[in-house]
Parts: sequence; C-alpha cells; structure tokens
Amino acid sequence: ALVLRAAGGPCVTSLRRFGRLVLGIETSCDDTGAAVVDEAGCVLGEALHCQKEVHLQAGGIIPVVAQQLHRENIEQVVQEALCASGVSVAELAAVATTVKPGLALSLGVGLQYSLSLVNRHQKPFIPIHHMEAHALTIRLTHHLEFPFLVLLISGGHCLLAVAQGVSDFLLLGQSIDIAPGDMLDKVARRLSLRKHPECLSMAGGKAIEHLAQTGNQELLTFRLPMQQYRNCDFSFSGLQNLVNNAIVQKEKEEGIQEGEILSCVKDVAAAVQHAVTVHIIQRTYRAMLFCIKNGILPSKTATLVVSGGVASNQYIRKGLQNLADANDFALLCPPPRLCTDNGVMIAWNGIERLRAGLGVLHSTAGIRYEPRAPLGIDISKRVEEDSIKVPKLKTIRWLAS
Repeated sequence: ALVLRAAGGPCVTSLRRFGRLVLGIETSCDDTGAAVVDEAGCVLGEALHCQKEVHLQAGGIIPVVAQQLHRENIEQVVQEALCASGVSVAELAAVATTVKPGLALSLGVGLQYSLSLVNRHQKPFIPIHHMEAHALTIRLTHHLEFPFLVLLISGGHCLLAVAQGVSDFLLLGQSIDIAPGDMLDKVARRLSLRKHPECLSMAGGKAIEHLAQTGNQELLTFRLPMQQYRNCDFSFSGLQNLVNNAIVQKEKEEGIQEGEILSCVKDVAAAVQHAVTVHIIQRTYRAMLFCIKNGILPSKTATLVVSGGVASNQYIRKGLQNLADANDFALLCPPPRLCTDNGVMIAWNGIERLRAGLGVLHSTAGIRYEPRAPLGIDISKRVEEDSIKVPKLKTIRWLAS
C-alpha cells in the first residue's frame, strides 16, 4: 500500500520553504521512499511504498520481486512526494539517492530512475550511503553536534561507529555474519509465528517482541556470542543455530512437528530477545569505554544515537537507555517512522552534504551502485588491541520498568 505523508514531518510547515530543497529517493531494500526536505529540516512532502505484506507471504525478501515492485512504484512515489510538497523538479537544488549498500537489484532501480531525472532536468546529483543517512537522521530531529556514537541495528545491518562529521565516520565494529533483525525474523519463521493468533499480520521481529512481553526469559538461556573477543563486532548466526537447536528439542519434548506452535513459544521469544539485547549492550558498552578512554568523544556530553528498524524494539531500547544512564551518555533515537528505511533520511543526508559541499556531482558519468560498502574508516583493529574488559551487566537493570 502507498502511504502518503504530506507536509509536516519533524518540522511542521505550511509549505513555507527555507533555503535549498532536496528530493531524496530510497530503494536499497524493500521500501520505495521519496521526500522533499528543505535546509531547515522541514519535510515538505513524502511518500512511501512498503512491500512488507508481499515479502511476509513469501517468507523473506526475494530480490527480483523487490526489484519489480520498485519499478512499478517509484514513479508514483516520487510524484506523490513532489505533489505533497508543492515543489516542481525545476525548484530542486539537487536529487539525493541511495547508491550503497543494499540489494543490487533494488539499488539499480533507484539509481536508474534518479539519473534519468537529473539528466533530464540538469540537476546536481548526490549519491548517498544508506548507513550514513541512518546515522545523520538524528540531526534532522534533534540539535546535535558532532561527534557522537552511533549504533545502527536493522534487518540488514548492525554496526557501531563514531560520527565525526557529515561524511567522516570511524567504524568501531560490525556484524561478521547476519544482522539482528534478520536473525529475529528467521527465528519467528522457525517458530511459525504467522500462525499464532496474536501475530497473524506482524513482521517477525515485531512478533518476537510482542510474545516476549508475556514470556519468561529465564526458562531458556543461550550462550552469548563472541565473549572471548574484546572487540565491538557482532555475531548472530551462531546464536540463531543455538535457538534452532533449542526449538527442535522443545518440539521433541512436546511431541509436535515443525510448523506447529510450541506451548512455551512466549518463553522462547523472551529468551531470544534477551540474548540479542545483552549481546548488543555488551558491544555498545565496550564502544563507549573505548571512545571515552581514547578521547574520541567528550566525557561530559557524550551521546549515543540508536537507529535502524530494530531500534524500535522497546526491550532493546530500554536496555540501551539504562546502559547510557549508567555511563553518563545521552541516548537519542529518531522517531520510529524515521528508524526504518524512508526517503526523508536520504533527502536530509542530501541537505547535509549540500551544505558541507561534499559529494555533490554535476556530472553523472561513471556512477555505479555498490551492494557492499563499508562506512567510514575501519578502526576495529584498534578497538581489539585496546582489549577493554566490559564490566558485568548485572548493575544495569533494564528489566525494571
């Protein structure tokens, strides 16, 4: 379904415009998004086509299906955003589009459409790194100066980085295999949560979070990943295997087949969510200690920004809030609708780059999309060399409401 959000995002506007205008286009995965944002961060108009329902039916994202849906919807989404903003392409200062990282077939649709648009109207083009856009969204919704620590957790990504400037990032660590959202979705599929009466139309991660609220996490415990490595990298595939084995064991105990709902499904959901949360918190804790120890962040006004789809999980967010409180960090999260993929964050990243004069292209020759693209300068080896021991987390009572 097409979700049209007209004027009045983070900055409520009556179509008054401030400074230059950027059209942002996002097609890196399974959402087709577009938005027009001005230099004050006012969202003049936006539109989003979400493919969630289609991929839920299929049990996962099928790249060729995502590509076809982007092709079918991109023109309408962009036109809806322009129409809602009352802005013509001629009035735009530039077009900003996600070109990396993401699904190759999806990125290609957005890039091809954007290049056609900018060449037709002779507009500057701003290629956008999807993770940079997630990281900078907070500066649209809050007055936040650089530097700050960023935790990006989603269905496709998991990383810790320090944002030092608009295109100046230090990568502290990232997932060495799958992302937490991907893992939660796979566990939800293995538990057949789409058949659960409380979760019929929910995405996997949402279903896990919902059932976990009334489950007992202590009935199952999972060994946490990467305990022996004193770095800020993440790993979720080993944890997923442990969970799958536990599910098989529970099915045997209950005498049911795969595809049937376990009577202890809420307890499994709670234990899985807890293990994912503790792993994320431990790595983030080490990142905080590393940044303060090395003077990368100011100890008095340090901020942790958490974004990405998984950031809307309230259990994980509560854990991170208590971690931040215990370490005198401010915790900031964009509103949930800006944590998932959208055109607004791409347009805002375009505004940030336009103002800084970074990566604004007047010729589109040779522009390619990049399915894999690291964020910033990788200093994860330095983190590992520091070998910081993370204190026990018992002092952080995020379970207390």
